[in-house]
Amino acid sequence: MRIGSSIVLIAIGAILAFAVADIVDFIDLTLVGYILMGVGVLGLIISLVMQAPRNTRRVTESRSVQDPNTGETITRNETKDGGTTGL
Repeated sequence: MRIGSSIVLIAIGAILAFAVADIVDFIDLTLVGYILMGVGVLGLIISLVMQAPRNTRRVTESRSVQDPNTGETITRNETKDGGTTGL
């Protein structure tokens, strides 16, 4: 379930719970509205948690080497982005 469908469920649930005054013998529309709103809120929370940025590992390595002929110091920097490691 994505964010848009969660918001639609919340909206339909709110309409059924608060705006519909019809009486149906075999079903309580207010309860159905509350259930739809609850499912929509739960789906919205799950969607937001799933889209949260993950912790990534960044490794930075620096090497310095001195050229024996000229005496010049050469520095090389490397940065690597890696995925999360499971513990």
